Amino acid sequence: MKKLIVVAFALAAGLNASAQQALFASQDIKSAEVNKDNTVTFRFQSKTAKTVQIAGDFAKVAEKNPVGGMVGTGLVNMKKENDSVWVYTSPKLESELYSYMFVVDGVVTHDPNHPYIFRDFGTLSEYFIVGNGRAELYMVKDVAHGTLSRRWMYSDMLQIDRRLNVYTPAGYEANPNKKYPVLYLLHGSGGDENEWVGFGRTCQILDNLIAQGKAEPMIVVMPNGHPGLHAAPGESTWGLYKPFHTKVYSGDGTFETHFAEIMKFVESEYRTINDKQHRAIAGLSMGGGHTNTISRLYRNTFDYVGLFSAGMMRSNRSPFYKDMDKMLEQQVKDGVKLYWIGCGTEDFLYNSVKDHMKVLDKLGQKYTFRESSDGHVWKNWRIYLSEFAPLLFK
Repeated sequence: MKKLIVVAFALAAGLNASAQQALFASQDIKSAEVNKDNTVTFRFQSKTAKTVQIAGDFAKVAEKNPVGGMVGTGLVNMKKENDSVWVYTSPKLESELYSYMFVVDGVVTHDPNHPYIFRDFGTLSEYFIVGNGRAELYMVKDVAHGTLSRRWMYSDMLQIDRRLNVYTPAGYEANPNKKYPVLYLLHGSGGDENEWVGFGRTCQILDNLIAQGKAEPMIVVMPNGHPGLHAAPGESTWGLYKPFHTKVYSGDGTFETHFAEIMKFVESEYRTINDKQHRAIAGLSMGGGHTNTISRLYRNTFDYVGLFSAGMMRSNRSPFYKDMDKMLEQQVKDGVKLYWIGCGTEDFLYNSVKDHMKVLDKLGQKYTFRESSDGHVWKNWRIYLSEFAPLLFK
């Protein structure tokens, strides 16, 4: 019996060692290695591959034909340096967060030597950060850190539990009598409550701006903008389903109406300053459209409005939006302290954003317009948040 136990233990130990070796077998090479001169070296090990390419947003942009679901990606070829390792070193890159995938013999493949991955709706992509510039804001620095909470709230309107992410600044827990302003930050149609946390780097950006004295300590609320969903894919009672674009309550004003419940929950659960001067709302793409509507619908609620590559909701999509023009006129009369618009010149929404600005001009609404390069991509939205947040609650 003892001999059997020893043999069983030896087999288990051998299997465990084998599993560990398999886990770390590919770690003898480095990939997505950021060099001191801001070039980046990628490596992929394969003896049998005929071609290895990188689909990345640092390559020549091919926005109309995204690779692997990644908008704004181009392709570059890697070269085989010996019998098994393929290598590519990029030109010097500007300071930014970049996404990429490998394409091996025409098949999208993840980098086994770089385990840092974001999920954007149903697309997974590796990412790396090139520092020495703007992207220093996107990195974890040796500063005081805020807290990210994943909260569940029950919606009486929708009759379901729904999740939202809430960032509280450093010192929130230590100062039980202090109240804070709130920024509501909304995602796009392909996202969820985790998108601004992941690709958006909201916690890092706010931590660093606050530590530098460039932004006021604030609470940031990142809800799920799809009222038909409980939470991000795989993180609700629906289980590990394949993500899909829900059409339930799409573009009919349900989220904007439900937003009152979100504000009520936040203001009852957190120490917030509950007046117009201490509330801000901003969003990208669909979330920009939600921001555009919500900031009008709830009169004298938000003094700071940010439209990031906003998809404007049109009145003919639903009866809910039929009075939006009148509401905009009223919003202009009521006044806001900051009306901030950002859009890339290559963005497919650029013309509609410019059209919205013409309407604002006719109404006499002053605004700040941040025109950037590139298209409908996270690079722009991180920049917009980095520039918008320091202007709030001054």
